[in-house]
Amino acid sequence: MKKSTSLWIIATVLTLALAYFQRISGPTYPVDGKIQFAGETIHYSFDRSHGGEGDHAVEINIDDETICAELYWKRYKTNDNWKSVVMTKQDGKIFAYLPYQPPAGKLIYHVMIQKDREIVTVPENGEVVIRFKGDVPAAILIPHIIFIFAAMLLSTRTGLEYFNEEPNYKKLVLTTYIFLFLGGMIFGPITQLYAFGDLWTGFPFGYDLTDNKTLIAFIGWTIALIAVFKSKNPGRLIIFASILMFIIFLIPHSLFGSELDYSELNNTIKSNQEITE
Repeated sequence: MKKSTSLWIIATVLTLALAYFQRISGPTYPVDGKIQFAGETIHYSFDRSHGGEGDHAVEINIDDETICAELYWKRYKTNDNWKSVVMTKQDGKIFAYLPYQPPAGKLIYHVMIQKDREIVTVPENGEVVIRFKGDVPAAILIPHIIFIFAAMLLSTRTGLEYFNEEPNYKKLVLTTYIFLFLGGMIFGPITQLYAFGDLWTGFPFGYDLTDNKTLIAFIGWTIALIAVFKSKNPGRLIIFASILMFIIFLIPHSLFGSELDYSELNNTIKSNQEITE
């Protein structure tokens, strides 16, 4: 097997492992678990992200018709009182709906299950926070995902080129840069515009970690791109950019992402009402 092929295999394995870690570690990954209640095992999966219009269904599969449940929720980071909704039983499950929120709005919720005098809260350790977002067209979202993960693969492979006896950087660096630019700096902001109403909420306009880590990775590969054409020994800067991007993608996706400030929303609504009056 050629060394180049081996490096591609290593890069692919590392990228797939990183992609899997991104999927399970972020704040949008569902909260899964199971509890023992009233002599049976109840499995649950609570979403932490809702895309598109409409209310969000919270469901638990329960066959016991004598079990009752209520869904408790309130707006995240507010002084709102908890609101409760009696969950409906149908076809072996109980369900209720969380009300639709504006893009980047968040609700915190949990479920209270009861049978006779036995009561349990689900999940048992705390509540679940769900973030609402607008619907992103597939024509935007799919290229964004493809370009970003291709950039991640190419970044890793380009860094591994350092270990070739006669490294050939130019094509790899240029391809990595193009895919990162398209995925992170073009389709990324457009995706965010559809999802949350803003093209860019990172530096210098905000603190969105997803935008900021994309910007840092892009700066790193910009330096590497300049080095590959201007420096006689660009290897160290290229491997630095590769390692930097790998570390950046270890940060869970959507951590410290866009979040609606309900106090500002309330002030805006109040001001509009006063103007109307």
